[in-house]
Amino acid sequence: MAKIRHILRLHSQGRNKLQIAEQTGVSRNTLKKYLKEFIDSGLSFSEINTLSDKDLEDLFVKPHDKPLSGKLQTLFELFPEVDKALKRKGTTQLMLWEAYRQKHADGVGRSQFNYYYHQWKAQHNPTMRIDHKAGDKLYVDFAGEKLSITDITTGEIRAVEVFVAILGASQLTYVEAVMSQQKEDFIGACRSALHFYGGVPAAIVPDNLRAAVSKSSKYEPVINEDYAAFAEHYGTAILPARAYRPRDKALVENAVKIIYTRIYSKIKDKVFLSLEDLNAAIREALAEHNNAHLKGRAYSRQQQFDDVERSALMPLPELDYELKKQASATVMKNGHVSLGCDKHYYSVPYRFIGKKVKILYSHHSVEVYYKYERIALHKRTKSAHHYTTDKDHMASSHRFVSEWTPEKFLSWAQNIHEDVRLYILKVLDRKQHPEQAYKSCVGILSFAKKVGNERLIKACQRALGYGNHSYKTIERILQKGIDQQQDEDGGQLPMPLHDNIRGQNYYQ
Repeated sequence: MAKIRHILRLHSQGRNKLQIAEQTGVSRNTLKKYLKEFIDSGLSFSEINTLSDKDLEDLFVKPHDKPLSGKLQTLFELFPEVDKALKRKGTTQLMLWEAYRQKHADGVGRSQFNYYYHQWKAQHNPTMRIDHKAGDKLYVDFAGEKLSITDITTGEIRAVEVFVAILGASQLTYVEAVMSQQKEDFIGACRSALHFYGGVPAAIVPDNLRAAVSKSSKYEPVINEDYAAFAEHYGTAILPARAYRPRDKALVENAVKIIYTRIYSKIKDKVFLSLEDLNAAIREALAEHNNAHLKGRAYSRQQQFDDVERSALMPLPELDYELKKQASATVMKNGHVSLGCDKHYYSVPYRFIGKKVKILYSHHSVEVYYKYERIALHKRTKSAHHYTTDKDHMASSHRFVSEWTPEKFLSWAQNIHEDVRLYILKVLDRKQHPEQAYKSCVGILSFAKKVGNERLIKACQRALGYGNHSYKTIERILQKGIDQQQDEDGGQLPMPLHDNIRGQNYYQ
């Protein structure tokens, strides 16, 4: 007590902390503690100096600063092992207290055990208390322990990653199983978390995994390009936790520990045949966790979120974010580019034939760019060796071919004559493959420009009488001028010349 009086006297005389520490031999941290207690007391030095040593002790020496009893000494010696054990998955302070009481029947109760442990923890591993503001930060990470799904056909058991997100203020938690920690799965899980909360926080705090951070740094980490685009789409910021600083994301680390007991314990012995089935079970257990009352409080995480944090989140954008991948291609002579991963072909305007273009594709769409200008947009189709074609992209001649239909040819023929339409209908019915028939129809109808409508009409009428329906039949009738011959013998038509028709001499 004399030393404390000496310290306060020097302080009242205007000496600085360094001078006081040198003169009294007290460490600077202890000195700061005494001076803080002095300032907080609101008393002057003269008033302090009139106190008895017992009153001075009660003012400056806290109970945990006093020598420990034998029982507490034993307890505090156990705390390093307790602290180490708590880092193991599924281990709780209750379990460790029960183990302690089995060995020390006269030991302290559970509440005192927890109280003294936190005192010891604060002295040996002090941390800054973080006050989380509503709507400010969402902490995300992957759990260290994986879950699994079973292939129904092969019986192979495949490990899957478990994504965990937690809001700072309400502690409302989101959990989802994904196939990997790769960029596509990670960003997809973050997107799902935002839609689970129904809003966007001011910042997202991920760990320094490659899917989020391209280059870690204490001051200016480089955010992965696709993750930065995701953040920009939702109007939020990315604040990566510092490497090897778990306290920066202590909230999500604790959330991971909790889900081991609240979720893993309920589903770990079950067999799931798909990721969808596993996530359905996770959602069920997660709802129970979020709706359970917080320890020592009369409300749950969900209630706290509804009351405090939901309204503080920014609204979700109208359009969902889709991760886009890139590919390069050269426009082929048929005016299409190939998306190699699907082996599917997409059209671009024919004037870009031979140009090198960039393809941006997502789960639902395919965009083609030439020198930063988007020249084509298609819905993504994953059928291999097929074409997706926009008619506006085609040259006029190609567009004409792409529009071939039976209705088009019948309408074209009808505009010439009903008998021409009837003959075209017979041609369409005769061919096995539609494209064969279309080519024949084009050839037949094109005679209208070469010989005129009247000759084509008469040629079709003659051919209908023969019962032969082909381009070659019309061509021979027109070449031989049979369409211009008059009917003889009461309208009997002459036998047409055809390679497949046997003459009368064949039967003699």
